[in-house]
Amino acid sequence: MKFAHFSHVWGKPGMTPHDRYEQLWRELALCDDLGFDYAFCVEHHFRPDESWISSPSLFCVGAGARTTRLRIGPMGYIVPLYHPLRLVEEIAIVDQMLGGRMELGLVPGITADYFTPFGIDHAFRKSPTLEFVAYMRAAYGDTQPFSFHGENHHTDSAQISVQPMQKPHPDIWMQSRDPATLEFLAANGINTGYFIVVPRREVAPRYRTYIDNWNQAGWARRPRIGYSVPVYVDESDDAAIERGLARAARAYEGFLKPAQPGETFEQRAAEHAKMFIGRGEGGAATIMANLFNPQYLLDNNLVFVGSARTVAEKLHAAATEGLFNSFLGEFNFADLPEADLLRSIRLFGEQVIPQLRDFEPF
Repeated sequence: MKFAHFSHVWGKPGMTPHDRYEQLWRELALCDDLGFDYAFCVEHHFRPDESWISSPSLFCVGAGARTTRLRIGPMGYIVPLYHPLRLVEEIAIVDQMLGGRMELGLVPGITADYFTPFGIDHAFRKSPTLEFVAYMRAAYGDTQPFSFHGENHHTDSAQISVQPMQKPHPDIWMQSRDPATLEFLAANGINTGYFIVVPRREVAPRYRTYIDNWNQAGWARRPRIGYSVPVYVDESDDAAIERGLARAARAYEGFLKPAQPGETFEQRAAEHAKMFIGRGEGGAATIMANLFNPQYLLDNNLVFVGSARTVAEKLHAAATEGLFNSFLGEFNFADLPEADLLRSIRLFGEQVIPQLRDFEPF
């Protein structure tokens, strides 16, 4: 298995953005020392009460300046928000600045709220994202200047000044559970993954098909399948539950609508749950309805909270069930104090990773 520090770079109580970024660099420097494999961030926009990272390239360069081993990347760039030519230029420069340590996540964009202020139609996001893979490969090809004419992207005779250090480009990730998209990813050698709200048991057969298609395509390496949930490790299960469980259940408070005057967290969570109860959307709807219920998350192994031994056992069981070989742990959430945060990362790196490093679920 491989292991990542995954961050929404949530805004933290009592911290300025500068303070929060400085804390992030301390987290990543520790991960680098402990032998983590990756560091990933999201790209979110227009919610100052939620995530404070709208520029993944700046995350990559800032993280790269403070680490020496970690492979670093967005998870991922919201492709339709960029002109494709500008994005391929930026990716290449970031990879060079990182000395070839870039991992490249691409996403179509989960919410229309990110698109409307840019004047871009959220309904037409998937096609340009998939087509960008071919565009990028043309841009980084041997023929320069390059041209590309697709359904969404059109470029005539553009000379790329800086090519990526990795050839032909950094490894690509595109998180998806959609069967048609997974078929495309396997055919193109693109890693994938999923998130806490997707039931592992329900989607495992889709990833088994993805692996089979990957092998049939003849790729020399194994695909990476990532899985992201909150994780908190402490000296004992009791200490971890006391310090980490309630906070882990508030990790995704940013998914709720902004609080109205006088509205409590519990009221906001209850309104959120109402949107999913009875929708007939299966396991994902049930998880979303219970995303802020600490006991539900613990009982269903949807957050990994406990001692190093317990967390390793939880991870092993989840990876076996959900068929993932890369864990993208969200370590910093809610109002978790920095001393607890850094202890959790250290215990994970020193005691959890060694237990699972040689484990391969497929």
